[in-house]
Amino acid sequence: MDILVVDDEKPIRELLRQILEAKGYTCALAAHAAEARDCLKDESFQLILCDINMPGESGLDLVRHVLKEHEDTAAIMVTATDDPLVAEAVFGIGVYDYVTKPIQKNRILTSVANALRRRELEIANRAYREDLEQMVAERTSQLKEALDGVTHVVALTVEAKDPYTAGHQMRVAGLAFAIAKEMGLSEDQAEAVRVAGTIHDLGKISVPAEVLSKPGRLTEIEFGLIQTHPETGYDILKDMEFPWPLAQIVLQHHERMDGSGYPQGLSGENTLLEARILAVADVVEAMASHRPYRAALGTDKALEEIQQNRGTLYDPEVVDACLKLFNEKGFKFE
Repeated sequence: MDILVVDDEKPIRELLRQILEAKGYTCALAAHAAEARDCLKDESFQLILCDINMPGESGLDLVRHVLKEHEDTAAIMVTATDDPLVAEAVFGIGVYDYVTKPIQKNRILTSVANALRRRELEIANRAYREDLEQMVAERTSQLKEALDGVTHVVALTVEAKDPYTAGHQMRVAGLAFAIAKEMGLSEDQAEAVRVAGTIHDLGKISVPAEVLSKPGRLTEIEFGLIQTHPETGYDILKDMEFPWPLAQIVLQHHERMDGSGYPQGLSGENTLLEARILAVADVVEAMASHRPYRAALGTDKALEEIQQNRGTLYDPEVVDACLKLFNEKGFKFE
């Protein structure tokens, strides 16, 4: 059915039907809003022509319902009241046109034709937007899979150089992502933290393997070499295009709240929140795991470290979220 005509005056309903059907449209008639709602339950319409002032539910309320529940239906209001305020209210709810009585054949036919034409364009545009959104979503998914593949290869490359930290980056990424979610960060920010965590030690590929796997205490020179890895990672990543500032997050993951970290000695909120999250996750995982120069200290010792230095070395909100994950939500490294 093309058009639903709603008017409490029978002569007006019949006149509108006569005009519209002579032009080839099919019509259904309703004398009030309740009858119109029954019609809409049984059939879909391209257009509703509706009087404003009717007994019971007003035409404005009816059309407001129709436009909300039947997005493919256009609307034209028909009324005996030529009032600018009424017209403003009508157009405010999304009605295409406002036609005053007495009914003029050409005026009605022109308005109906234009409303139906606009309806077709809106439906086509909506379908195009939906197709475009689907294409973007599929492309985004493909890019994410490709990025995950690249970062996984990078992580494996680092671990091949430093076998004692095998799995470290992935475990840090998992904890950092969980902290970000616990803090209420957006999906995009949390994903940035996860990806950065996966490759945060990328710069270690420039550090000699014998230094990375040395079982004893590092010399000052050797520790200096270790401290270059955030900058090396930054240099590798800085010219690559990512949807997040991964290079900066990697560069800052050893900075501390009091400025005692490296490589730039940044303090407080001069570092990215993502980097502050990564810093806590990195420390907790490193202390909880085995290293060539010491046995694993365990999770309890790691949590004690971040608790004692909450606000001094580590962002207090990040620490609180991390402690909650382990103490209340049963987080464990996989």
